[in-house]
Amino acid sequence: MPELLKLEGIVAGYGEAKVLAGIDLALDEGRALALLGRNGTGKTTLINTIVGHTRRFAGRITLGGRDLTTLRPDQRAAAGIGWVPQERNIFKSLTVEENLTAVALPGPWNLQRVYDMFPRLRERRANMGNQLSGGEQQMLAIGRALMLNPRVLLLDEPLEGLAPIIVQELMNVLQRIIRDEGMSAILVEQNARKALGITHDAIVLERGSVVHRSPARDLLADGPTLDRLLGVAKH
Repeated sequence: MPELLKLEGIVAGYGEAKVLAGIDLALDEGRALALLGRNGTGKTTLINTIVGHTRRFAGRITLGGRDLTTLRPDQRAAAGIGWVPQERNIFKSLTVEENLTAVALPGPWNLQRVYDMFPRLRERRANMGNQLSGGEQQMLAIGRALMLNPRVLLLDEPLEGLAPIIVQELMNVLQRIIRDEGMSAILVEQNARKALGITHDAIVLERGSVVHRSPARDLLADGPTLDRLLGVAKH
């Protein structure tokens, strides 16, 4: 498969603080990557750096061979970077449908397709963003990112703080997007087993550096390594 997203020697952070220490990462077309690590290891900073919301000290980012390194976040979105941030960042004063159509770009993901993926959003299409539950807001955040028709989808803790029944619903959706639709994606998730179960590859960060790379299924099957890196073997 052709290489889609590539990070070379990325050093980035906030202000004068360097959080990422020379990250190299490659994501092939149609592949999904689980980005794992304990709290504070730089996962969100890495996602934010791809989006363009950190200070880059060194390194290069390309998408489909196009250099994104000096582009603004809006230009990166137009180039094909879809982002579902931890904070969701939906427009709370707009309706569900307005949230979706306000950012839409041409491509296979349209309003009907997003509603088919998230029937709850169709039911709530006239509701304002601030009238939605946390789970519905997360569905809207994912749907809005899909309406950009991105080449790669970045998901930062999409299951955080949600009820188990909503977590399972979203897991089913993410599996469909990644496995059935072939969406290239990077998934940050505290529940390593859930992330590894629907992705193809995995990397683990520690202190802003990559300390482990492997196929996702290999790491999922390796309890001792999971425990050593993440402390999750018994969960």
